[in-house]
Amino acid sequence: MTSAEVAQAGSIDSAQLAATLPPELADVIAAALSIIARGGTVTIGSLPSELSTTTAADILDISRPTLMKLIKTGALPSYKVGSHTRLKASDVTAYRENLRNQQRAAFNDLRDYEDMLDADN
Repeated sequence: MTSAEVAQAGSIDSAQLAATLPPELADVIAAALSIIARGGTVTIGSLPSELSTTTAADILDISRPTLMKLIKTGALPSYKVGSHTRLKASDVTAYRENLRNQQRAAFNDLRDYEDMLDADN
């Protein structure tokens, strides 16, 4: 991609897109193009509103037994459909986002600590 193409992709106006698309879709497309223009990666998918424990574990990149421990301790809400445990997709994605925020914070703390050590030398 040339620098002109990157600049053009980054300057997409969601208001212009909204003239021909529903506003929500125009906003999503504009955000995706902006991320791609900055060299990022965009993955678009859909989730059902209700997830099995296997699917939820896959989304969180953890084992199913670990997921069941999170459910048992109340860290992740769930409900039963017959004998099957189900989770709301919104709860799973919120938990994943919270986990990522904790990881980012820990990483930033580590960087700050390294900066402090470098300043002492």
